[in-house]
Amino acid sequence: MYNVETYAVARLAYYKEGKSQRQIALELGLDRKTIRKMIEESAPPGYKRKSTHSEPKLGQHKEWIDEILESDKKIHRKQRHTAMRIYHRLVEERGYDGKYTILRCYVAKHRLKSKEMFVPLEHEPGMAQADFGEAGVIIGGVKVLAHFFVVQLPFSDAVFVKAYPAENTESFCDGHISAFIFFGGVPYRILYDNTTIAVKKILEHGLRDKTTSFIALQSHYLFTSAFASVARGNEKGGVENLVGYARRNFMVPIPNFESFEALNIHLSNCSRKRETTICRGHTETVGQRLLKEAYLPMPGVHYEACRLQAGTITSQGLVRFQNNDYSVPTKIGRQKVWIKGYHDRVVIIFENRIIATHARNYGNEEVTFNPLHYLELLERKAGAFEQAAPLKGWILPPVFKQIHDTLVRKDGKEGIREYIRILQYLENYSEKQLQKALEQSIHLSAVSEDAILHLLKRNLDQKAPNLALINYPNIPIVLVAPTNLDAYKQLLLSEVREAPL
Repeated sequence: MYNVETYAVARLAYYKEGKSQRQIALELGLDRKTIRKMIEESAPPGYKRKSTHSEPKLGQHKEWIDEILESDKKIHRKQRHTAMRIYHRLVEERGYDGKYTILRCYVAKHRLKSKEMFVPLEHEPGMAQADFGEAGVIIGGVKVLAHFFVVQLPFSDAVFVKAYPAENTESFCDGHISAFIFFGGVPYRILYDNTTIAVKKILEHGLRDKTTSFIALQSHYLFTSAFASVARGNEKGGVENLVGYARRNFMVPIPNFESFEALNIHLSNCSRKRETTICRGHTETVGQRLLKEAYLPMPGVHYEACRLQAGTITSQGLVRFQNNDYSVPTKIGRQKVWIKGYHDRVVIIFENRIIATHARNYGNEEVTFNPLHYLELLERKAGAFEQAAPLKGWILPPVFKQIHDTLVRKDGKEGIREYIRILQYLENYSEKQLQKALEQSIHLSAVSEDAILHLLKRNLDQKAPNLALINYPNIPIVLVAPTNLDAYKQLLLSEVREAPL
């Protein structure tokens, strides 16, 4: 195909200079037919490919092909017919003797025509969309799959993102609460897909049988819920796209943090930073448009985003929640308790008071111990001290081992009991406070339960210890001689000799 400049030279020579087509063809070194086309057209025509397809060969099979393509729409996309699979079936089942290229072009055109078209929507203030996404992250040096909750306000394009170890009811509810706090209000209406966390069953006429936990959340904050049609995630396309946006922009490279709490601080900062951008089609930043959003008032008390269930303390001082065990103080015994499972912690309640709090374990059949829960029992059963599972992996400063060894050398099994009683001070004092007192007791050669408690209290009151008189030279030191039992024996013998017969 010749460019427009060649066309211009040929046409000017013919129309302005009066040259013949033959002469122009000789000067430009082109065929006379080509020159004739240039004279007839003012610019190069678009490339027109003549059809080489033998459409008649495919014609009698088109209805059969259309049926296959339509039925494929109801099947999982990974099990739909490819053009090649349709070609093989045509050859084997219907004796087709045409070319594969003809069929491939027909299938491509059919699929292009059947692609759905959408109506542009205009969102009002106070509308929101919510969804979960997944991304790989590194938490505490271990690569895990994070489930991040995304809420978008389509009117302002503002977004909130928070990551969790699992996609469950607790994280779903906590995500809402955190988003409401982040935005400063509750959206009037929130659109969801048909997640089983919120929907138990899809009913006729677009109705939903909602879960108890979702009804409770909605009742507390009074927002209106809406759900996308089945298999129609595009109805909440804004947040669907935002899940990918958050993954690509907030989590690349792979986030590496010590905890989910630190990761979520990062995600919150990313969401705030996005508010400084201007989205296509707007003249104001996301943050400026966010100020124009509409909200329901926030309730005075936030919804408690937890799973509540009853439990019983076992003979080993454990309570089971979500197939994992958590310790409680053994002095309570085998009592009935209430368990509150939050997305990040497990709280155990007995007689309206909290008796244990643990970081939530998302493993399976694992046990989480608090060593302090077993010290009172170990004091009575000191023989089990060395093999006590709750104490395994309990890393304490080296001075604790020094105190243990000193007491055991001095008093044996009773020394172990005294050491256990010293460890129980950790229920009221921090590890650093007790460590300081232990170091002082060694320095003062006063390694005992009472001396260490005295040092703890004096340190807390910011007073110097008074276990030694070395710093008070004006106070006389009284030396008491050790008792001599031989003198006592001599006294007894003398009394025997003097007694009358």
